[in-house]
Amino acid sequence: MKIAMIGTGYVGLVSGVCFSDFGHDVVCVDKDPAKLDLLNRGEVPIYEPGLDALMAKNVEAGRLSFTGDLKDAVAGADAVFIAVGTPTRRGDGHADLTYVYAAAEEIAHAVSDYTVVVTKSTVPVGTNRQVKQVIRKAAPDLDFDVASNPEFLREGAAIDDFMRPDRVVVGVQSDRAAEVMAEIYRPLFLRDFPIMTTDLESAEMIKYAANAFLATKITFINEIAALCERTGANVKSVSKGIGLDGRIGNKFLHAGPGYGGSCFPKDTKALARIGQEHAIPMQITETVIKVNEEVKRSMIDKVVDICDGNVNGKIIAVLGVTFKPNTDDMRDAPSLTIVPALVGGGAKVRVVDPQGKHEGEALLPGVNWSDDAYKAVQNADAVVIMTEWNEFRALDLKKIAKRMASPRMADLRNVYSIKEAKRAGFEAYVSIGREGFGND
Repeated sequence: MKIAMIGTGYVGLVSGVCFSDFGHDVVCVDKDPAKLDLLNRGEVPIYEPGLDALMAKNVEAGRLSFTGDLKDAVAGADAVFIAVGTPTRRGDGHADLTYVYAAAEEIAHAVSDYTVVVTKSTVPVGTNRQVKQVIRKAAPDLDFDVASNPEFLREGAAIDDFMRPDRVVVGVQSDRAAEVMAEIYRPLFLRDFPIMTTDLESAEMIKYAANAFLATKITFINEIAALCERTGANVKSVSKGIGLDGRIGNKFLHAGPGYGGSCFPKDTKALARIGQEHAIPMQITETVIKVNEEVKRSMIDKVVDICDGNVNGKIIAVLGVTFKPNTDDMRDAPSLTIVPALVGGGAKVRVVDPQGKHEGEALLPGVNWSDDAYKAVQNADAVVIMTEWNEFRALDLKKIAKRMASPRMADLRNVYSIKEAKRAGFEAYVSIGREGFGND
């Protein structure tokens, strides 16, 4: 089938590349000449493990191309996917649908034969019906259908998520559109991955409900972690104990400095706003948003406490600033709350992150970047593990401690244990939801 993908951001590029690997003819459209230049040179503008090789494979096979010409891209397409940004709108917390509606209108003027216009972007309930109205107004005689096909891609594991999904959700209004979508996802159907077909509104709601629930699990275990610290319980044991319950499951029960990224912050705010608009307050989701911000701020106190209550003039090495490992995404990362607070308190912050510097340089002014953890901790007063990149999971802690002026660690991802920290010679160690030592 021929597919046009409007937008080459994270969702659009990963989806376009993976669809081409299914054997479809895919043209990805973007208005940014610099990004198109990168893509046409075979370079990937985002960091996602394996994406560069998969993209090169399908470009070479002639199934994948990139262009700025939307009209040419959608000509003869069986389906046109809208995968543009839906950022949180300033002032009211609602998803900004400006780019979605603009893309819909452009598509209306560009297509001529029957086409299924598929919204891949995360959009509030009712948006696809609005997309249909936008297209119908711009092209009253056009033969088309709309469909909702939300994405469930985890950054750092997006290709595997696309190729081996827990489920594919498709919202449609007609059998004809359902048949087109079934053909697009036929390679997954043949391997018995669940393809769920439903109505437009349910498909839209599934995405928000899923992300809000996962954000709730993260926030719940972070609250339990705080209680564990006061009571002497160990949150890792608690997480394992409740995660073994099949009704709960063990995923997203890892205590840390709060959730961030491109989805959870934006989607929880949008769901809360949708509830307000329909006079059904999403009280749990609203509380999750509030508590998550409090969790991020509480991490600042942990670092300050381990520095004897004052970071002014202290050298602090921060390991990891992206919101999670295996991505270069800094959106709503806990580091954007914690690091500026340390800098504002007079700390001299050194940052190490395998992929975070490209975005982080502009977002974290006043820090010094290093490419090596052992260099960053030289004569440091404290080291903070902010993101659990693999290279930070197996550090030589004795080597780290010896290089520091004052060997103290704030392990905000529970990578190490008290025993390991003591054995390595650390004077103080704190983590999340577990007992620490030092600074008593």
